[in-house]
Amino acid sequence: MGRSRYKFGNPQQAHFMTCTVLHWIPVFTRPQTVKILLDSLRYLQTHDGLRLYGFVILENHLHLLAQSDDIAHSMARFKSYTARQLIAWLNEHKVKRVLDQLAFYKKAHKDDRAYQFWQEGLHPECVENEAVLRQKVDYIHRNPVDRGYVDKPEHWRYSSARDYLGEPGLLDIFKE
Repeated sequence: MGRSRYKFGNPQQAHFMTCTVLHWIPVFTRPQTVKILLDSLRYLQTHDGLRLYGFVILENHLHLLAQSDDIAHSMARFKSYTARQLIAWLNEHKVKRVLDQLAFYKKAHKDDRAYQFWQEGLHPECVENEAVLRQKVDYIHRNPVDRGYVDKPEHWRYSSARDYLGEPGLLDIFKE
């Protein structure tokens, strides 16, 4: 029986996806850990042709609205690379509490590694039309507001909300 949370409707279309840290552990509370995510997305934009329509990074998960020639492959690369880099960063900075949690909550079948960083899957939702795209972008940008972190979406630094207001953001956003 296949796991539907890994299946992309049309690998060339835009998809709304969520990447969640294992057991919702808050790792993205430091600019250095967020930078690893941003750098990886920039790399995929340059080398995989990733089109990013919107994103938000919160303390324990991120939402993306993206497209590439093979989005499943691009996202597998993203999760694999960022997991390795983030675990290395946590080791280097001796963040033992988080590392202990990543080891404790690791799935039993992942016996080839000491830690598991990301929850399995992305729960991709294919974006079929512009109305759905706009709804997903709005959801992404409202996430920090709905959590009570900021009053306006554009106040959240780690989001594409500023790009949609014509202000410079942290990543190149495809708005066509």
